[in-house]
Amino acid sequence: MTRLPHPASPCASGFSTASLSDALDSLGLPGSLHGLTPLGAGRQIAGPVFTVSYEPVDGTGGTVGDFLDDVPAGAVVLIDNGGRTDCTVWGGIMSRTAHERGIAGTVVNGVCRDVATAVQAGYPIWSAGRFMRTGKDRVRVAAVQSPVTVAGVVVHPGDVLVADDDGAVAVPAARWVEVSGIARRIDQVEDAVVAAVSAGASLAEARAAHGYHSLQTRKDPA
Repeated sequence: MTRLPHPASPCASGFSTASLSDALDSLGLPGSLHGLTPLGAGRQIAGPVFTVSYEPVDGTGGTVGDFLDDVPAGAVVLIDNGGRTDCTVWGGIMSRTAHERGIAGTVVNGVCRDVATAVQAGYPIWSAGRFMRTGKDRVRVAAVQSPVTVAGVVVHPGDVLVADDDGAVAVPAARWVEVSGIARRIDQVEDAVVAAVSAGASLAEARAAHGYHSLQTRKDPA
């Protein structure tokens, strides 16, 4: 598994998906995984991506896979089921097993089930929804640890995935230091705007003074 670039723990560094998304925009990079939301509020995960893709079964059959045996602790499982909402690819056994093994969390381009079990276990999941019908005999694992495309974003194994109350963002591993540095500056500017307003400036004045409106604007290289 690819190690995270410095800083080793983006979650500990406190970067929100909002700041990272703005930073990606400023570099002209995709990364925001549209349509995927958390099961519950107040959770944040971050870690290197472990990718899994599914496909519909055909006459040769196939299984939903036991790929969890290969996922290291601290990784974020990213499953691409093509955005399907008619059958699930993540359920209670997987939530309990992943929690026991110290996996950071799961993001599903599709639906999950056994939500109460995941919540009880304290295991964080982001998905396109929830639906109880099994994916067994409907879909099968097509690839593990290969690039996947979710909401138009190509995500490679080992990329950094951060998810919180606002959704999920994938950052290319090779660009993490650059993107997180910009995200840190964005956070500092936003804090400065709030401080200026608290000191008596109008919101418009504070935003203008600190260049708030162009934080996410793409900066073309000189």
